[in-house]
Amino acid sequence: MYPVYNKFYYKPLPDCIEVQKSPIEGFGLFAIEDINEEFDLGMSHIKIPIIQGYVRTSIGGFLNHSEESNCYLSEELDWDDYRVYNVVTSKKISVGEELTLNYHTDGLNYG
Repeated sequence: MYPVYNKFYYKPLPDCIEVQKSPIEGFGLFAIEDINEEFDLGMSHIKIPIIQGYVRTSIGGFLNHSEESNCYLSEELDWDDYRVYNVVTSKKISVGEELTLNYHTDGLNYG
């Protein structure tokens, strides 16, 4: 028997996307159903001051770069230099389309 749904259970990927082989690089996230514009896909990056960098979740780890991206990062929490970012779609995404970020404009320092 599975537990009753609870929004506080961690789920690596929402039901509308899955990891597939990407023509861009390695693997990527692909829509397996149509996704509306401004849909919050969930947490992707967490800035942790003590490591002086970011931890990526499953969503953040599989988002490939595109200059014409269809997602952006939304800062959800800023507390004492800890930051949490969610991935949000910037347009309607069709079944089979890869979800992408523009690494140059998303506000994170990958350097």
